[in-house]
Amino acid sequence: MMANELDRLRWRENLPFWLLHGIAGLLAVLAGWSLGALIWLIAGYAVRMFVITGFYHRYFSHRTYRTSRVFQFFMALSCHLTAQKGALWWAAHHRRHHKYSDKPEDIHSPRQRGFWWSHVFWILAKRHRETDVARIGDFAKYPELRFLDKWEIWVTVAFGGATYLAGYLIDGDGLTALAWGFFVPIMVTWHATFLVNSLAHVWGRQRYATGDDSRNNAAIAVLTFGEGWHNNHHHYQRSARQGFYWWEVDVTYYGLKLLELLRIVRDVEGVPRHIRDNDESPARARLAKAA
Repeated sequence: MMANELDRLRWRENLPFWLLHGIAGLLAVLAGWSLGALIWLIAGYAVRMFVITGFYHRYFSHRTYRTSRVFQFFMALSCHLTAQKGALWWAAHHRRHHKYSDKPEDIHSPRQRGFWWSHVFWILAKRHRETDVARIGDFAKYPELRFLDKWEIWVTVAFGGATYLAGYLIDGDGLTALAWGFFVPIMVTWHATFLVNSLAHVWGRQRYATGDDSRNNAAIAVLTFGEGWHNNHHHYQRSARQGFYWWEVDVTYYGLKLLELLRIVRDVEGVPRHIRDNDESPARARLAKAA
């Protein structure tokens, strides 16, 4: 199959992706705005963002801490709240991004293919439809994770039904729960996390000379619970802490340390001082060369 054929967007297959934006808006209008809607939105966003950053990214993609097999399954299951496919699919593609960051082989480099490709279109291309098991063999050995990866869409649908039921049981309003606690948070967290792939490789400061375009961006970091310290992350991927200094807010890291304190996870990796303080920013390198 030709490369351009593999890069074709699967418009019909991905119709649910596009429809969700309209459905989220329509349901939000039908449900209306209320204090309950606000609570569902904040809770739905916060839970999903922590799942994306703490589970998909810092555990399944980079293994920056350890946990039990039972909690590992819970993490993989909760990933389906986000409608970003299974943990195996997500982590395998992310590992490829790091291996080829901003090179021609990078799956979502704005340098190579432009902003919109890196932000969203790469997900819809034929070549990225399947899980690259070879890159995620350490987790693909678990049959329960392969099961979740195979049936990911139906697990997400089940979460939608559970959200509606929860809203109905809490205050008799399942529609508000479904709209503001399920569809709208999914859509918002999609585009918030997509910004790390796109805008965090275009806008911000490079503290470290990582050989790619990764940037530290405080605004994206606040929005994504710490993922905006992206140049830090590309400098030292083993760290569960992406805000290397105390003033670099990293909500996900604080959450992981709480789970460690509760003995749910263990060995949460920090960043060694000699690595953190090794400032090799392009600006500093230019100054050193000029001197």
